[in-house]
Amino acid sequence: MLAIPVAVTWASGQLILLDQTRLPHEEAHLVCETIEAVFAAIRELKVRGAPAIGIAAAYGLLIGLGSENNNIPSTNEIAGDRLLAQIKSRVEYLSSARPTAVNLTWALRRMLACALRSKDMAQHQLLQRLEQEAVAIHAEDRAACQAIGAAGANLVVRHPNVLTHCNAGALAVSELGTALAPIYVAATQGASVHVYVDETRPLLQGARLTAYELGKAGIRRTLITDNMAAHVMSSGQVDMVLVGADRVAANGDVANKIGTLNLAILCAYYQIPFYVACPASTIDLQTQSGGQIHIEQRHGDEVRGVGGQRVAEVDTPVYNPAFDITPAKLVTGIITDRGILGPPYKQSLASKFQHGT
Repeated sequence: MLAIPVAVTWASGQLILLDQTRLPHEEAHLVCETIEAVFAAIRELKVRGAPAIGIAAAYGLLIGLGSENNNIPSTNEIAGDRLLAQIKSRVEYLSSARPTAVNLTWALRRMLACALRSKDMAQHQLLQRLEQEAVAIHAEDRAACQAIGAAGANLVVRHPNVLTHCNAGALAVSELGTALAPIYVAATQGASVHVYVDETRPLLQGARLTAYELGKAGIRRTLITDNMAAHVMSSGQVDMVLVGADRVAANGDVANKIGTLNLAILCAYYQIPFYVACPASTIDLQTQSGGQIHIEQRHGDEVRGVGGQRVAEVDTPVYNPAFDITPAKLVTGIITDRGILGPPYKQSLASKFQHGT
């Protein structure tokens, strides 16, 4: 049994997050007691990874719901418009925490749709229905991770020397991960897997998180700086690059952690397969291409320093996009919970996801 960390837990009405800003040196858990605490945890990357923030937001929507306004009806009365207004306000608030990852808005819109379907119920029944919906989102993500792992495991068996970027493992989802799921499944099947882990500047999610969780799971891994990737590829040490995604547009363009595009370009040059792994909830058929995806810009201090230690002058201008867009033409395949899809992606994605996620 692999020892894999758990990022999000819902227990007895409490949302408990593994604080990823304190990894790998300390495994500390954060209990979110207010919706503001959930917003801050998402914004400050205490919970991160597209599926995980969607799950956390779905649960976070429930915290204190129905108690913020004295005009909300009593629990045995019909919920009505006032509670729905509160839910809509919360959905808008949490959606603004991080704009690029589609899973966040997807999960919250799904919760809102559930509320609208249940608006004629008593308040306590509506709240129960919303909790059931959040639990279902969580359970479906577990199943999606398992399916991604099963779909991609043979790729890892054939290409056991894998390079990955950022963290698309258990810490980014419900369990197993997206990009790391095929690696974990292949390892349990006896494959001799080795993973090159990009450190992933500026916040070092590869160094702090991916190297940490692979180590806990007993997977062989080697940490490299981001600017070593070309050298490692040129020396024949990489069989495949496997990354996650925060959003996949209808044409197959992929938004993922900044630096992903670098790897895709290198793979095209060195003729190395470049695969993306993601669940159905990350596929956004409403966004036609990567050019329409809003790229989150983060604070310059993330680049001016490393691990809390300033390395540049405080007034040094900084450009700090959190994500980049990899064109579909550079993507060998997309590993999803509905199988591995290949180009042309406009057709293959539509054939699997045209009825929604």
